[in-house]
Amino acid sequence: MADSLRRLVNIGSFSVLQEKLEKWLSDYYINTCDQNTARCCEVIELNAKVQGQLFKLLSLCAQEGGMYGGANIIKSRLLPWLGQNFFTSGGAVTADTSLSVLAEAAAKDRELSELQEMYEKSLDELDIELQNTRTENQDLKDELQETKLELNRSVRASSSDKMFTELEVNELKRKLAAAEEENRLLRSKSGLLAEYQTEIRRLRDDIALLSARREVLSKIPDIPLPKLEDKLSFLQETKDDLSVLRAARVTVQSADYDRKIENLRREMGDQYGLDDLSLYYRYVPGPTSPLSIEDTIQRIRQQNLVARFNDMFSQDRLTTLDTLRRYSDDAENNQRIIFAIMQEAFSVAKLEFRQFKMKTRANLAKTHYGPDTLEEAVQDYINRNTDLYDLPSMVSDVIRALNRNCKIFLPPDISFAICQPFIREAVKLAWQMSALAHPLDVAVATDAELFDDTKYRRSYDSEYTAPLVNHHIWPCLVQGSRTLVKGEAVTRRGASLGTPRRSRSPARATSPFRSLSPRAVSVSPSRFRSRSPSPLRRGISPTRRTRFT
Repeated sequence: MADSLRRLVNIGSFSVLQEKLEKWLSDYYINTCDQNTARCCEVIELNAKVQGQLFKLLSLCAQEGGMYGGANIIKSRLLPWLGQNFFTSGGAVTADTSLSVLAEAAAKDRELSELQEMYEKSLDELDIELQNTRTENQDLKDELQETKLELNRSVRASSSDKMFTELEVNELKRKLAAAEEENRLLRSKSGLLAEYQTEIRRLRDDIALLSARREVLSKIPDIPLPKLEDKLSFLQETKDDLSVLRAARVTVQSADYDRKIENLRREMGDQYGLDDLSLYYRYVPGPTSPLSIEDTIQRIRQQNLVARFNDMFSQDRLTTLDTLRRYSDDAENNQRIIFAIMQEAFSVAKLEFRQFKMKTRANLAKTHYGPDTLEEAVQDYINRNTDLYDLPSMVSDVIRALNRNCKIFLPPDISFAICQPFIREAVKLAWQMSALAHPLDVAVATDAELFDDTKYRRSYDSEYTAPLVNHHIWPCLVQGSRTLVKGEAVTRRGASLGTPRRSRSPARATSPFRSLSPRAVSVSPSRFRSRSPSPLRRGISPTRRTRFT
């Protein structure tokens, strides 16, 4: 009996049973129904084998006490919860066989757990190696980025050193030119000293003559003149002499000044090889000047702004048209609103930028000094501070300008504030275009103007034989007199300047005394076909329309 109990303890069946239960619990929500059932049956089989061994040990313990050994304990503790036919005989399987089966199952479970642990360890090692590889790759990327930054710094440093060298050379040239100019002025002054002495002697002679004339005039009452006419003629002759002297003096001085200026021009022309001295004083911005058309900031910002202008036409404009279509089904009026927003945005932005530039120039003029001109300093400040503007105020100005426009309209309870996102983007774009050294602008456009192929393209619903523009869809972007991006316009026959604005007041819209203008009645049928009918036109009865025909 003791040997059987020792073998049972050495096998560790209960520990195997506990491990199986814990493993089943950890994988319960992952396994399928069949897998959980199989696990449960496996635990039950192992438990049954252990119970069989325990009952056999119970039988051996009871036999050691004789016929009635342990009967009281069995009756009091075991029999109450045992059912009928609970005891099962071992059958053909002996105790040693059962214990060996249990030992084999436990050994297999241990091997499986060890294999699983080894697999998990290998996975952890692979993860660690992968993480180390990623870290090394990231370090290499960082080193490559640092190398690129160092190269860029070295290139910039070399370019800045070269720029500083050029600036020093230019500064030395300016100083040399100033020294030569000062030397030439000193020479001219020393040469003009004799002329100044001659002019002083001439002035002394004039003063002496004038003093003599004054003494003569003071003695006029003592001279006996027979007639008053002789006295007046004598005074007139004296005045004429004085005027002649003054004119001669002015002529001599002007001739001297002209001669001096001509000598200076001749000397400057001989030194610099210029026929006209005015060419020497004309300012021409250098390639590194912020006022140059080839400036890097000018070229890069101009390209970005032109691309943004095209994006607004292809994306923001369509989004705003969808928003306007919710409140008004008049396609032509919606297109007019978009075009008016762009025009008013550029007008407001140019006005605000002009005031901003004047304030900047006035503030910099107090402290400006150096080789750069004042205009270059102002443009450099503007390039560095392009965001110093009041966007909400400018958006409000654009909305107020749209409310004053008599060619566009919205329903009575709707405001132009529904287009505020598009207005904000248009104002930003207009301000940045105005802040360039060579600004970009939209071309001036009016209804019923002659269609210009160099500035606009016709829309798909235009009449291609019509020479006049009915309305504009998108403005033309220009730089001075050069067209950068073409706009879009609608050409129609019979296009006119006048476009009646519908009333935004409900009282005026429903008034029976409101009359239609002849121009609104005489619109061609093709124009009605190209536009979706508005609710106001659908609401006019045939009897009312015949009143004005």
